[in-house]
Amino acid sequence: MLTPDQARDRAADIVTRAKAAGADAADAVYAADTSLDVAVRLGALEDVGRSESAELGLRVFVGKRSASVSTSDLSHDALAALVERAVAMAREAPEDAWAGLAPAERLMHGAPPLLDLDDLAQGGEEASPSALRDAAEAAEDAARAVAGVTNSEGGSASAARSIWALATSHGFAAAYATTGYGLSASVLAGEGGAMVRDYAYSSKRHRRALENPTEIGTRAGNRAVARVNPGRLASGPMSVVFDPRVGSSLLGHLIGAISGQAITRKTSFLLDALGTQVFSSAVTVLDDPHLPHGLRSRPFDGEGLPVSPMAIIDAGMLEAWLLDSASARQLGLEPTGHAARGVGGAPGVSTSNLHMAAGDLPPETLIADIASGVLVTELIGMGVNGVTGDYSRGAAGFRIENGVVTGPVAEFTIAGNLKDMFRELTPANDLEFRYGINVPTIRIDGMTVASG
Repeated sequence: MLTPDQARDRAADIVTRAKAAGADAADAVYAADTSLDVAVRLGALEDVGRSESAELGLRVFVGKRSASVSTSDLSHDALAALVERAVAMAREAPEDAWAGLAPAERLMHGAPPLLDLDDLAQGGEEASPSALRDAAEAAEDAARAVAGVTNSEGGSASAARSIWALATSHGFAAAYATTGYGLSASVLAGEGGAMVRDYAYSSKRHRRALENPTEIGTRAGNRAVARVNPGRLASGPMSVVFDPRVGSSLLGHLIGAISGQAITRKTSFLLDALGTQVFSSAVTVLDDPHLPHGLRSRPFDGEGLPVSPMAIIDAGMLEAWLLDSASARQLGLEPTGHAARGVGGAPGVSTSNLHMAAGDLPPETLIADIASGVLVTELIGMGVNGVTGDYSRGAAGFRIENGVVTGPVAEFTIAGNLKDMFRELTPANDLEFRYGINVPTIRIDGMTVASG
């Protein structure tokens, strides 16, 4: 794998070639990764996989016309043909008044922030297949040791390293490396057709930061056993409490509704909500690309703009759309540093380490006054309308009776409208940074529950 500096130079070189071939402007992405995955099941090695890939994507502009091409063939002849093809395609493409590179005056200059994303650069050792197998076996063994676990889908461990580089024809060229490590276990409890499954995992930038395999396995086993012999809920309006594992999906719906493309296309249920109260004043949603060794930290965005922490929701108020340069131009606004790029196509938008700030109450207090409700630990299906905000998803979890979480329940649907759900949302104080999007336990009153 190339070093970040080599990757940066490769992206810059293809941009220079595109300009020489007749492009008015261009940008290029170089992305490479290597990964190692080990899976075990019932104490035996089931799979070992290693992959390596490197791709280069080029976007060129001829006037207001543009084209994007990508390749994994990085030979000299292939890249020469790629450049010629991209410029020829752009000349035949339809005009787009909003397309173009990011504003030159907004580009990041100077050294990028140090985010500690590359374990190997900090003295960490590459993970060996045997070390990954030992960790996967330990996680699965701990899960299978939980009383009531009857079968296993296995344990797995992984290690990966990636390089990402971006260069533009108007003065930006930079790259960075990241590492990622994962460890998981998935087991079943119960018998026959009544078996239930659950899992636990840990994902970190630094291998030493991974949770202990025994803790991961034990949590997976306990979760599965707790779900055995689920009952049914009565249908009707009630309070729904979202476990942090599934509550993060609510922020996903928020981000989809405030992304630049949704706003420019007028396909968002929050189309007229900028600067208004969307949540209660108890809710703040933050995006922090500078979180040290964060799972989604990054030193710059997909167009070369600097990134910085920001409050998307501040005390319930919607503070900003998330804009790349094209959507910002169309709306007459400034890009927000949320552009995201793959090796192909134009930029979209994405958040980094998104999270909902912790509230004031522990989860036990948050549910103490719920006479009849449900704690949701699994969501099924994607019945969410991004235009109207209508929300309906299958779910499973645990009954709440007189302020206490009791037995498991399954095969029910929770429904509402995201506008109403956001206004009724109350966060607990148990925020932990485990995933790319993190939330505390969340309570939403007045949802409709229908038993299957």
